[in-house]
Amino acid sequence: MTIRVAIAGPRGKMGSEAVHTVMKNDNMELVAVLDHREIADSLEDYAEFPNNYCIPVYTDLESLFKTERPDVFVDLTTPETVYKHTKEALLNGVRPVIGTTGFTDEQLEELTELSTELKLGTIIAPNFAIGAILMMKFSQMAAAYLPDVEIIEMHHDRKLDAPSGTANKTAQLIQENRRGHKQGHPDEVETIEGARGADIDGMRIHSVRLPGLVAHQQVLFGGEGQLLTLRHDSFSRSSFMSGVKFSIEKVMELDDLVYGLENIL
Repeated sequence: MTIRVAIAGPRGKMGSEAVHTVMKNDNMELVAVLDHREIADSLEDYAEFPNNYCIPVYTDLESLFKTERPDVFVDLTTPETVYKHTKEALLNGVRPVIGTTGFTDEQLEELTELSTELKLGTIIAPNFAIGAILMMKFSQMAAAYLPDVEIIEMHHDRKLDAPSGTANKTAQLIQENRRGHKQGHPDEVETIEGARGADIDGMRIHSVRLPGLVAHQQVLFGGEGQLLTLRHDSFSRSSFMSGVKFSIEKVMELDDLVYGLENIL
């Protein structure tokens, strides 16, 4: 069966990679893209794409769903729109694959209930890179033995949310094996607010935003006389595409929401 796919944000760095990924796969058909403003009627008219990409461009998501009827909707855009897009996809019978972070706990709970009620698979992945998923799982394992931990995540300076979804997901996995406690000296004082980073159950998350970076994270576990460092680096957005392809195929088999690829790999 050929999977009919629609993609949001085709001119973004992640979105354009996803467009090329779907176009290269024989078991997928790119039926439409969603752009935030009208540039042209077809992707072939965009400077970024070859002239054989005869894919219609929409600015209205509901029109896209009703006209093109995709099986899967891939959204790699921004936190401001992703919740609305995901909910609209489900209500139109389309299975979402979401790589954008920034959902609140309440939004995730609502989308989980809606996905289950409609029996439509949904995948929300804070990170599509296989190495990053392994880093998160290894961190979860290490937390049972080294409970003092800090996370440093580093991204390009165009990223809108901080901490990253990967850092938040890593912290959630660590919490499953770590008893919450305050780290550092009990009387420590921040002489500059925020110097110690965000606080989740006493562990700290630090966000770095600089031009030249793509997506990087290290998880530091401290113990008596030792330091364990788990690190993952994405040097190119192509590192995420194997996970995107896997998710498009896998979501067709699901009838509920999965948050994090580590749950289905």
